[in-house]
Amino acid sequence: MPTTFTLIQAIISIVFGLLVVIFPRFLNYIVGLYFIIIGLILLLT
Repeated sequence: MPTTFTLIQAIISIVFGLLVVIFPRFLNYIVGLYFIIIGLILLLT
């Protein structure tokens, strides 16, 4: 069974992937936000 962090990371990845498909020019912002969010989650767990 996947851990909570794995599920959160999977959901975030799917949402950001859909945003990149819908708004391709926001790719840099989305990637930056993804790294910030994952980094914060890793620091706080």
